[in-house]
Amino acid sequence: MSNIIKPAADRLRPTDFDEMAGQQRLVGKDGALRRMAESGRIPSVIFFGPPGTGKTTAALILAERSGKELFKLNATTASLADVREVASAASGIMGSNGILLYLDEIQYFNKKQQQSLLQYIEDGSVTLIASTTENPYYYIYDALLSRCAVFEFKKVAASDIERRLRSAADKLGEADRVDDEAFKLIAEAAAGDVRRAVNTLEMCLFQKVSGTVNKEDVLELIPSVSFGSFDKNGDAHYDLLSCLQKSIRGSDPDAAVFYLARLLEGGDIISPCRRLLVIANEDVGLAYPMAAVITKACVDTAKELGLPEARIPLANAAVMLATAPKSNSAYSAISAASEDARAGRGAEPPVHLKSSLFKGYKYAHDYPNSYVEQQYLPDDVKDRRYYDFGNNKTEQAAKAYWEKIKKK
Repeated sequence: MSNIIKPAADRLRPTDFDEMAGQQRLVGKDGALRRMAESGRIPSVIFFGPPGTGKTTAALILAERSGKELFKLNATTASLADVREVASAASGIMGSNGILLYLDEIQYFNKKQQQSLLQYIEDGSVTLIASTTENPYYYIYDALLSRCAVFEFKKVAASDIERRLRSAADKLGEADRVDDEAFKLIAEAAAGDVRRAVNTLEMCLFQKVSGTVNKEDVLELIPSVSFGSFDKNGDAHYDLLSCLQKSIRGSDPDAAVFYLARLLEGGDIISPCRRLLVIANEDVGLAYPMAAVITKACVDTAKELGLPEARIPLANAAVMLATAPKSNSAYSAISAASEDARAGRGAEPPVHLKSSLFKGYKYAHDYPNSYVEQQYLPDDVKDRRYYDFGNNKTEQAAKAYWEKIKKK
């Protein structure tokens, strides 16, 4: 007999959508996944989102409702042979009602492994439920992606995690041994990860075999950097990042360093670094192109130094960005182009751009000022204008140059 005891998050995994924390837009009363479960008709789907947000739980609930034989694989260890073994079961007694394959971490399957799933999904012998923590549009083969519905799971609010913790404590028979403040602290420190929260609760109960688990007990087990960036609703961390960006966009260096300080006091370096890099490109952009280079240098320095010294280069970046001229012209251009791309426009580029073997392409460097007029956009979007020069010194200089070169 095995002496292995599964973590509480696995032992207490919800068996019904009503027990799940968060994701109400998917599993709530009118949620798409709940409607699937109630109909009993489960299509092939892909779940993506951060760890501990309910992807596996939702998959197992759907599997149970489907009436199909369930097989589970993890793409970090599974092989083509494992996929074929699952598919072969579809033709046997076990597959009389169909096979449902739950494939975790599908991003670790290479293209050939992902392609191996196609024939089984197409002939209906296997229904795939795959999960990933990565963006499936980058990591999953297009042909497979087009055959699956994609659902995004988001970080769970601290208030929802707290309710789940109270339910878990009750199932463990320990509800009276955890005070309200401890529940709140564990929920806030989990950063949207229900699994982490439940396992932390179990660890606190294990460490304190008698008496009530309180705030001090939680603080002993969780680093202080877990706190400070989250509030009881789970929104403060994201609000602070939003305030940081809006303050810099609004050219207010005082507010910028204040919100940066709030984030850093919570022990968070990574999120401010990422947001400052976004701001340099989205809000300052082409008005001061060197802002992105300077910000990257400050971010790299901060990561090398660590806290508390990291606050100095990050403050340099925040103040520089707040006082720099602003332009979102490139951001607006890519947003407009993305809208057309998502709508399926421009699917066929001009023939003369595809390969040097095709005749008709004009090599720009063979012409005066390395410019020659020719069509670059696909026919159906050839008259689109995505980029407009911003009203700042740098972009206006570029505009004047190109108007001269293009003789407009």
